[in-house]
Amino acid sequence: MDVKINYSNKRSRTISARLINGSLLVNAPAAMPRERLGKIIDNFKVRFERRKLKEELNKTRPLAEIATKLNDRYFNGKLKINSIEYSTGQNSGFGCCNHRDASIRISHRLNRMPEWVRDYVIVHEMAHLIESNHSAAFWNIVSRYELVERAKGYLMAVGLDSKNEQDIETI
Repeated sequence: MDVKINYSNKRSRTISARLINGSLLVNAPAAMPRERLGKIIDNFKVRFERRKLKEELNKTRPLAEIATKLNDRYFNGKLKINSIEYSTGQNSGFGCCNHRDASIRISHRLNRMPEWVRDYVIVHEMAHLIESNHSAAFWNIVSRYELVERAKGYLMAVGLDSKNEQDIETI
């Protein structure tokens, strides 16, 4: 990513950045130490790359269609999901459901995994719309998905060891 820096004597502390035609345009104070500015620019690059990846995934692999099919198959089409989208900020979990506003976020890392693993995570998060905790009733709902154990095993194998098994159950 090409970076263009505009130094300004009028700026004293704040730094801003925006992406214009694939170039990162940074506005920074003239007195900013170059080493510190370099670290800040690196953070901007990561943020903009994540934003681009999220937009691309949500456009090319729309989760709403997948969720609708899973809703029809496992929940008789009864769930109302206000939004479901990829998230690039989830590095320890694979999904997140806000049962109050019926929104679901799915980690971008699932894009590199088999579809049946992604589908398991979506079903898991959709089940939270009915049961917000990980009670026995919740797991009864999730168990409607026929590949539950296989998907949980896959997720453990890709980076979660047995001492973090609880993390799998809280996705």
